[in-house]
Amino acid sequence: MDQVREEPLSFEKSQNPLAPAEREALLRNPGWGRVFTDHMVTIRYKEGLGWHDGKIGQRSDVRLEPGSMVLHYSQEIFEGLKAYRMPDGGAALFRPDANARRFRNSAERLAMAPLPESLFLESVRKLVRVDRDWIPSADGAALYLRPFMIATEIALGTKPSAEYLYCVVASPVGSYFKGGAATVTLWVSETYTRAAQGGTGAAKCGGNYAASLAAQAQGSREGCDQVVFLDAVERRWVEELGGMNIFFVFDNGTLQTPPLTGTILPGVTRDSLITLARDLGLTVREQPYAIDAWQADALSGRLREAFACGTAAVITPIGKVKGKNRAFTIADGEPGPLTQRLKTALTDIQFGRAPDPHGWRDRLF
Repeated sequence: MDQVREEPLSFEKSQNPLAPAEREALLRNPGWGRVFTDHMVTIRYKEGLGWHDGKIGQRSDVRLEPGSMVLHYSQEIFEGLKAYRMPDGGAALFRPDANARRFRNSAERLAMAPLPESLFLESVRKLVRVDRDWIPSADGAALYLRPFMIATEIALGTKPSAEYLYCVVASPVGSYFKGGAATVTLWVSETYTRAAQGGTGAAKCGGNYAASLAAQAQGSREGCDQVVFLDAVERRWVEELGGMNIFFVFDNGTLQTPPLTGTILPGVTRDSLITLARDLGLTVREQPYAIDAWQADALSGRLREAFACGTAAVITPIGKVKGKNRAFTIADGEPGPLTQRLKTALTDIQFGRAPDPHGWRDRLF
């Protein structure tokens, strides 16, 4: 069995840290995923040796040989989670253990070496502590963490790589959608699908997102903010957006979301909202929902609200839906009260403004 490295990650001080004044200027309006902190985590894996050479050092280029297997066979996975500034100036992660489990599951699905969950947690916790000054304090802003792993063995052969590189970079972020739109408009893709049974839909791998981009571009041309995918077999059942899960709110207060059947990413935000909704005494159904039923329920008024959710966008109300021979509005096209209530409940826990009955906050300092 490969060895699991148990000694702590080493820390190498950044040679060129950004000056405090420059950093503060960037933090005032970081946008999304364009600004990065001073440091990064790197850990290597080699068959027979296991995970080794773990360190936190200055963020720098990742050098790859042209024959590196990730460039040819796409063994690549990633995660996304955030560090939140607490009211007392400290910081906490939100359910990083769930991300660690999903990262391991994604690795196993893509035949990659699984990273021990304890090592995942150590890496994200220590990076945030090292780059603590990069955590924004603006309302709704946070430090987004991007752990990822790529195949680095130099070989042209369709087999699992024997070598991997695991990294974590961090980026201060504000609102995911430009202008902080109150609601978004979705494009129903009837040309493209995201995942099929037996595929990689439940894994967080780059290929899933690459496969969504043509549909996203099509939606953008139609004036939409995001694309929503239907199932790959019947082209009937609503599954998820290009990068978010989806919920529906009916006139009786019931929430419904598509079930996790292997084609949908098991979102951490999705799971958290199901728990919070049930805490509020609401009924939550994990059941299939047909696109035709969605349109009919919106037109009849039975459907009162719809929203998308994910770590990046948190909770995003859906106002309108468009598609080939489709166009309908959810209620009055504005954010609904239950959507807002759930968003407040979630973000109040994440930012330390409310009690944490489920132990989701991972306090760092």
